[in-house]
Amino acid sequence: MTETEIVNLDITVAIPTYNRASHLPQLLERLLNQTKVEHLNWEIIIVDNNSTDNTAEVIRDSQTKWKGNFPLRYFRETEQGAAFARLRSVREAKGQLIGFLDDDNLPAPDWVAQAVAFDKEHPQAGAWGGQIHGDFEVQPPEKFERIQAFLAIREHGEQPHLFDPDNLRLPPAAALVVRKQAWCDNVPQRPILTGKLPGLLVQGDDYEPLLYIHKARWQIWYNPTMHSYHQIPYWRLEKDYLLSLARGCGLCICQLRFINAKNWQKPIVFIRTFVGNLRRLLQHFIQYKGQSQSDIIALFEMEFYWGSMMSSLYLVKYYLSSVLSKKCK
Repeated sequence: MTETEIVNLDITVAIPTYNRASHLPQLLERLLNQTKVEHLNWEIIIVDNNSTDNTAEVIRDSQTKWKGNFPLRYFRETEQGAAFARLRSVREAKGQLIGFLDDDNLPAPDWVAQAVAFDKEHPQAGAWGGQIHGDFEVQPPEKFERIQAFLAIREHGEQPHLFDPDNLRLPPAAALVVRKQAWCDNVPQRPILTGKLPGLLVQGDDYEPLLYIHKARWQIWYNPTMHSYHQIPYWRLEKDYLLSLARGCGLCICQLRFINAKNWQKPIVFIRTFVGNLRRLLQHFIQYKGQSQSDIIALFEMEFYWGSMMSSLYLVKYYLSSVLSKKCK
């Protein structure tokens, strides 16, 4: 293990957060009341990614009133982006396992216990995600199940199975457990994909570390006994948000596929990504011609295919900007 503290706890629950102070008390209450954890040594850490609301005050108040027999720690990560908040979480975590929970994702009462139990049965697992159910403020649109995975909803049945990283079928970071050793030994300290930033909507930051872990031959599992509930407000089902989400999820595709590609494979990946998604885009347009503007699900899918096609060109732009920045230095 490189550049890490000695790990001596069973699990660290890490909560990266940004401007969601109102969500944190309920999440902390859920964690405080976890069941079947009496035998565990664990902790909670909050990583505040430059919040401008009263997140720090809320956590200080929670620490003052804390009744748990495990610590609640707080850190502020000044480099903006969810990827950097997760990296800080890993650096600060004292657990052998790190259970990431988004600040709007509420765990079932036995989430922590089930996370640790899975580790005992699957020592080759580098990461595992569970069932994430939608907790909707308003009714989702018809046929929403076709795109629900883009909003971090995962309901893949009651049997554990391996994910398929080679085809980018992976668990989201909204409720994800990683083995600290697998992360620290393989995930770079400077991510390619940082997470949503002002003016930059590219997604994929939660998949990037998993692909490095997979590349090192660790397994990525689906654990159906871990349940959590993603709180989805009305505005996340509105057209503007959904289309920006679809585009952002598409724009990272080529970069993600390059992570596990050998150098000789990269030109092939580049061309297949562009041509394959151009074909999907045209097929979708023909299938939904005259309907896509009124069918938000079809429109979402078209925007995703467009973003995936453009991800090849976005990758060229990324490398050119990297080269130019190095020359300027």
